[in-house]
Amino acid sequence: MSTDLKTRITEDVKTAMKAGDKLRLSVLRMLTAEMKQREVVDSIALTDAVVTASIEKMVKQRRDSEKQYLDGGRPELAAKEADEIQILLAYLPQQLSEAELVALVAQAVAETGAAGGKDMGKVMAWIKPKAQGRADMGKLSALIKQKLG
Repeated sequence: MSTDLKTRITEDVKTAMKAGDKLRLSVLRMLTAEMKQREVVDSIALTDAVVTASIEKMVKQRRDSEKQYLDGGRPELAAKEADEIQILLAYLPQQLSEAELVALVAQAVAETGAAGGKDMGKVMAWIKPKAQGRADMGKLSALIKQKLG
């Protein structure tokens, strides 16, 4: 089974190879390996949602690494992680702006009737399908805590 996103990534691997774009090729090969892992080892059919989840996981890993490198005084390694993040973000849907995230959190709190920190899970459950692949879930979680706190 082939998805539009998987097909696009496969085509982009070939394009990067022909262009000699080593960084893009490296990132896309890691992504292809992650997709193969999901498909073969985890026995999951590759839908666009599964591919998107894989990309989000890789972006999160790189954001964590970037922060660690910056904290450790290694800006050159942090810059490489940032470059890889930019390549991966191109395969995710358009990211929500800060204002859109704030509005979405406000709507989620209103719709779920959340009144405090104990309702965090209820708000996340409501908001996750609407923001999946379009927002950093850690940032979103912080916004929800701030709103409920």
